[in-house]
Amino acid sequence: MSDDARFEDGGEAPLGLMVVDADDLQVVSALVQDAVFAANEMRWQKAETRFALLLNRFRWEDMDAATRRGRPVERVQALLVVDDVLGVQSQGVTPGDKDIVLSLLSVEFEPREDGMGRVVLTLAGDGALAIEVEALNITLKDVTKPYVAPSRTAPHHS
Repeated sequence: MSDDARFEDGGEAPLGLMVVDADDLQVVSALVQDAVFAANEMRWQKAETRFALLLNRFRWEDMDAATRRGRPVERVQALLVVDDVLGVQSQGVTPGDKDIVLSLLSVEFEPREDGMGRVVLTLAGDGALAIEVEALNITLKDVTKPYVAPSRTAPHHS
């Protein structure tokens, strides 16, 4: 029998969330905290004004259920998509390198008076991505079934 968890086991559907304000963003930021991804899994699609990131997020929303049932904790692949993007800047990140694994710590929005602003993805190790946007328009969507976290433990911070 496989150790991989299935959505059917928990009776849960994949996450699909849309961010349109700061409160929504706090929820998404908490859900993607400690997500990991290869540097080649991020794309700025300039013509579509979209920045997309395929990440392996820890399923924080499932941790209590996993603990109660005595089963391993899980991760799931998800797409974090920022629309209405005007530009992307990076610090301490080498885009395109499949051998570099990055860890996402938080997602924040720095608004300007005109409704535009900057979405900041803070990464472990002093890295960051700054995404200039016309408006706050972000989606988070799980795209695979959950799988047992390779570490079999929840991320922890000192």
